[in-house]
Amino acid sequence: MHPDNAAPLILAARKRRELARAKAVRALREIDRAGTPVTFEAVARAAGVSRSWLYNQPDLRAEIRRLREATSRAATPPIPASQRASDTSLLRRLAEASQRNRQLTEENSRLRRQLAHALGDQRASPPPAPQADAGDPAGRSPVTIQPR
Repeated sequence: MHPDNAAPLILAARKRRELARAKAVRALREIDRAGTPVTFEAVARAAGVSRSWLYNQPDLRAEIRRLREATSRAATPPIPASQRASDTSLLRRLAEASQRNRQLTEENSRLRRQLAHALGDQRASPPPAPQADAGDPAGRSPVTIQPR
């Protein structure tokens, strides 16, 4: 082979490699966005590349394994990486839920105290005198049971 023929071949191989990488990255993103399980087979099929080529790309191999592990641990259908809650977001939601729980506990305590005072006031006051019912000819009133 003449040295002058090598440059176009090298350039073509470089372009083919870049195109294959772009297809693989696009396929990986689409598979993850769709929420389907991320596997080497699925990415290779969607990108039109071989699985062995994917295994030989360290960054793509690492990303496929990361997404595969993240989706395989989930008991529910996998959530695309772009829609997953971050640790910071989850911690903030937990803090807000804890704060709301404290507020509700304080409100319950306040309402229980108010109820206890109202019941105490009701017990301490004398019972109202029975009034005769004007509609009853015998002058009897209906019986009301008061709390003790």
